[in-house]
Amino acid sequence: MSDPTPAPSLDEVIERRFSRRDLMRGSLAVALTAGIGPRAASAAPGAAFDFPELAAGVDEHLHVAEGYAAQPLLRWGDPLFADAPAFDPRRQSAAAQERQFGYNNDFVGFIPLDAAGKRGLLVVNHEYTNAELMFPGLNAADRKGVIAALSLDQVAVEMAAHGGSVVEIVREAEGWRPVVGSLYTRRITATTPIDLTGPAAGHPRLVTEADPSGRRVLGMINNCSGGVTPWGTWLSGEENINYYFGGALPDGHPETGNAKAMGMGSLQYAWSRFHPRFDLAQMPNEANRFGWVVEIDPFDPASAPKKRTALGRFKHEGAAGARSLDGRYVVYLGDDERFQHVYRFVSDGRVQPERGGNADLLDSGTLSVARFEPDGTGRWLPLVHGRDKLNAENGFGSQADVLIETRRAAKLVGATPMDRPEDIEANPRTGRVYVMLTNNGKRTAAQEEPANPRGPNAFGHVIEIAPDGTDHGAETFRWEVLVRCGDPSKPEVRASFSALTTENGWFGMPDNCTFDGRGRLWIATDGNNRRATGRADGIWAVETEGPRRGTARHFLRVPVGAEMCGPCFTPDDETFFVAVQHPGEPDEEGALGSYEKLSTRWPDFSPDLPPRPSVVAVTRKGGGRIA
Repeated sequence: MSDPTPAPSLDEVIERRFSRRDLMRGSLAVALTAGIGPRAASAAPGAAFDFPELAAGVDEHLHVAEGYAAQPLLRWGDPLFADAPAFDPRRQSAAAQERQFGYNNDFVGFIPLDAAGKRGLLVVNHEYTNAELMFPGLNAADRKGVIAALSLDQVAVEMAAHGGSVVEIVREAEGWRPVVGSLYTRRITATTPIDLTGPAAGHPRLVTEADPSGRRVLGMINNCSGGVTPWGTWLSGEENINYYFGGALPDGHPETGNAKAMGMGSLQYAWSRFHPRFDLAQMPNEANRFGWVVEIDPFDPASAPKKRTALGRFKHEGAAGARSLDGRYVVYLGDDERFQHVYRFVSDGRVQPERGGNADLLDSGTLSVARFEPDGTGRWLPLVHGRDKLNAENGFGSQADVLIETRRAAKLVGATPMDRPEDIEANPRTGRVYVMLTNNGKRTAAQEEPANPRGPNAFGHVIEIAPDGTDHGAETFRWEVLVRCGDPSKPEVRASFSALTTENGWFGMPDNCTFDGRGRLWIATDGNNRRATGRADGIWAVETEGPRRGTARHFLRVPVGAEMCGPCFTPDDETFFVAVQHPGEPDEEGALGSYEKLSTRWPDFSPDLPPRPSVVAVTRKGGGRIA
């Protein structure tokens, strides 16, 4: 049962969130007056972060800076409902997994349920599954072997392990714990009924035999990063949807170009062997029903999630938001693939203080794509049917077509091809926006340009955007590269961290990011390992102001084979939630692990349990704010 202590109404919680944001506006205007360029020295002398720096390295354990504790809070297979069975890796079933915490947790959001922030809802994406690490006895040498070996029942478990979880958590003297059986508890899977809304809903290209309305789809898949809105909903972005669709379209099929643009043909899952809707040859329109941002109401477990088509269809990484000066809601969106783009959605309507007034806010607005000019300026290019080249002559018969083929539309209007845009977040104190660009090994030296200054770009970089007029709704902005990632001691890498960054402080492959309540930037990485950088993925704190701008400091590192995801602070900055994804994978290029041959058994380290992706709560020993 939930804690019986009365919680404030949701509208009261939302009002507190708005009030805090309004208080920030004064400092935002001051901070952005000078624009991109030299910064004033920080008010506090020395470093912005006070934690002892963690040594970089790779081993089978999770490590955090001295003086901090890291508690696994939710592990794959943990029971979420009162009737859920205990986790048993040798007796898995879809029915059990639907009542348990899912696999490969990515985005994590925290929504307070009380004024003190000691109770709240954790909303978590479950991006994908590693079948070879989940099920005993596969022992397949490569991905094709895994696909061939999986049974119908195992595929059902995979489908149940995708999607997301809503979990009530409470902080007690001994730490955070999930409230098993809370009235808010929910699992969303690859078979959950979800509504399609907005301009593309009901379009013939979204119609299937099972859904002649084109307005109801089963499930969300490969949900990577996301965001939490001011009205208390959870935005979850579908990313690498191409991995799930087998088969091939017939020659000359009208969806052939669209399928190619989304990378269809790189099958990673066995689902199409058992479910015709994932076979392009049988149901070519089904793929168009994935690749969207999904909005979920965590306060109503009976509500249908909604795929908001106005935000475009591509490989979504992140859906973090801010407000324009006139009160409209702005969502920043990355398309996580080489030479893809940075997007922004601005709602037509304004955010309302009453929660119900925002129910359909994200169904109407303007989706734009970024062009980064060489002189450090930039512009948002609207993706609107009938403008520029987005017309019938180029195959766009309506706004629905523009949104279904967002990638093609972006290229036609002249957007800048970027080096894997992932998470994009706005600093709530300064208003500056930070774009994580993970890497691009296919960019050549001849393709270098100021916004993507290295070819090939093995280690990624971070771009800082300042909206003109301090307004997230402005059509123009200024930008500069905050850091070029990689080892600064190697001249050929051309990294550009501050000279104050230590040998432990530099990192490669920025992926997710967040800001604490003091507006300080924290970055999670994906792709560091013994071969690439000699260190595991983890969390780095990065200074963005004053003479130490561009200085990074190592805070946490994950076990071998894992990726760091989902950084998220509680409002009081006393807990830092992070998501550890796919622990136990091999730490070498191209190798495929197995249940029987693991690089770690974190977090249980039990010989009868596999590694388990987990959400971890980091706190300061003795209490207090992080760093």
